[in-house]
Amino acid sequence: MVLIALLQRVSEARVEVEGETVGAIDAGILALVAVQPEDGETQCRRMLERILGYRMFADQQDRMNLSLRDTGGGLLLVSQFTLAADTRSGMRPGFSTAATPAQGRIWFDHLVEIARQQWQGVEIGRYGTHMKVHLINDGPVTFRLEV
Repeated sequence: MVLIALLQRVSEARVEVEGETVGAIDAGILALVAVQPEDGETQCRRMLERILGYRMFADQQDRMNLSLRDTGGGLLLVSQFTLAADTRSGMRPGFSTAATPAQGRIWFDHLVEIARQQWQGVEIGRYGTHMKVHLINDGPVTFRLEV
């Protein structure tokens, strides 16, 4: 299994829980993250390296040659176990491919911890709650990363 992140280039994004904004950024990356059972330290470190270094922002020639490290934008990390769903058959997703809530929390929290050590402007949703994610996808630009 692999750690999954769905990256969206945003001009702004925020997460609300019960009407309260719990995390918000201006221009940058909204990363929806799903932990799978075999994920751990290696996957978290590699995913963060890719999120911060993935070239999805336009340079002066309007080519996607700049990363979050280059632009200095915000990073909003939101847990989303449904990205790990097994959707290969039937009309209902299966979640045996997702980490347990306890295991997912451990590795999502670890990803947040190492992100905050390496990047200013890291915001998060609230793990395990019903969240409303508001965003303006700039482009639209969306990439699915797996490590």
